[in-house]
Amino acid sequence: MMWSLPLFALAYAGVSQAWLPASGKIRGVSLGSQFVMESWMANDEWNKMGCGGTQSEFDCVSKLGQAQANQAFATHWNTWTTKDDIAKMQSYGINTIRIPVGYWMREDLVFSDSEHFPQGGLKYLEQICGWASDAGLYIIIDLHGAPGAQIAGNADTGQNAPSPGFYVDWQYERAYKFLEWMTNIVQNKANRAYRNVGMLEIVNEPLQSSNSQTDSMRKNYYPTAWKRIRAAEEALRIDKNNRLHIQMMNTKWGSGDPHQYLTDDWFAAYDDHRYLKYSNDNGINSAGTGKTPAAYLKQSCIDDRGGNWPTIVGEFSLSVANDLENSSPAFAPPGDHVDWYRKWFAAQIQAYEKQSGWIFWSWKANYIGGRNDWRWSYKGMGKPKNIASF
Repeated sequence: MMWSLPLFALAYAGVSQAWLPASGKIRGVSLGSQFVMESWMANDEWNKMGCGGTQSEFDCVSKLGQAQANQAFATHWNTWTTKDDIAKMQSYGINTIRIPVGYWMREDLVFSDSEHFPQGGLKYLEQICGWASDAGLYIIIDLHGAPGAQIAGNADTGQNAPSPGFYVDWQYERAYKFLEWMTNIVQNKANRAYRNVGMLEIVNEPLQSSNSQTDSMRKNYYPTAWKRIRAAEEALRIDKNNRLHIQMMNTKWGSGDPHQYLTDDWFAAYDDHRYLKYSNDNGINSAGTGKTPAAYLKQSCIDDRGGNWPTIVGEFSLSVANDLENSSPAFAPPGDHVDWYRKWFAAQIQAYEKQSGWIFWSWKANYIGGRNDWRWSYKGMGKPKNIASF
C-alpha cells in the first residue's frame, strides 16, 4: 500500500493490514472525547461520570480516586462510541476514523506518585478498532495527549498543565516508548482488530511558535520518533509497503516545517487543523470586512491548505467565531440556517479535498455552552446530502 499520486488512489491486493481509501480521499470523523475527554464538548457526560467541577482527566481521577475513576471511565469508553455508531458512520459515507489517545494508555509510563489518569482503556481501543476494521474503515491513531503536556492549560492534553512540559529529552523518551508500544500492537498480525490502522500521528497540536521548544521538537523528537517506529516495524519484519504512515502537524500549523530534519519520508503524512472561527484570513472575523455568512463561505471557497504533501485536514467544524456562534441572527440558532451550513460544509470539504481529504471534529458532542450543538457533531448534524458528489 504505497502513497501514490493521486494520494490513496491505489489499494494493493493481498495486503492484510491497513488499506487506503479507494475513493481517492480521506473522508472521516474524529472520535473526540472517547479516550481524551474534553468537558467543553461533553458536559452532560462529564457530569454523569462524577467529573463536574474539574478541568481534565488528570483532575477528575485526582478527585474521584483511582478505583472510582476507572469504573466511571470504563462505562464512558464502552458507551460513547458504539458498534451502532460505526455502522452509522459507514452508512453516511465516512471511510476513516481518527482516534485521539493519551500516552497514559500505556500504563507503565505513568508516574504513579505524581500523575493521575484512568486505567484500562486499551481493551476499548481494541474494541473500536475491531468494529471499524470489520466495517472497512481506515483508522488513524493520534497521540493527542503527550507526556508533560504539549501545550498549557488545555484539557485536550489530558491535564490542565500550567506550562508545556513535553519539550525535553526525558519526556520525549516516554513518547517514543508509547509509539513503539502502539506500533507493536497495531502491527501484530495475530490481532486482526487493528488490521485497518494505517497511520500514527506522533503528537497533536504542539506549540504554535518558533522557539527553542518547537526547534527541539522538529530537530530531535520528530526524527527520533520516526526512527523508533521504523525500528519496531523492522524487528517485526513488516514489509516496507505495509508500514504505518507517520503523521505530523504541517507547516501551516505554526510550529515550523516538520520535514526539516527528516532523512526519510517514506509514508510520511501531515495534519492541518482548519477552524475558521479562530482565523482572520481576509478579515473574515473583523467588523466591516467579515462576520457574515458570505465572508465565511467565500474564504472556504478560496481556501488553500497546500504545503507539506500529503496533507489531511484532520480537524474542522461548522462553528463560527465565539461572538457570532450563539448571538448573531445571521448564524444562530443554527436550526434557522441549515441551508447555509450545508453550503459551508460543502465549500469546506471541496477545499480540503484539493489536498488528501478531511476529518470532521467530532463524531459526537453533547451540551456545548448549554445546548446540544450539531456544528461540532457529525452525528448530530445527520447525513450531509450528496456527500459523494461534493
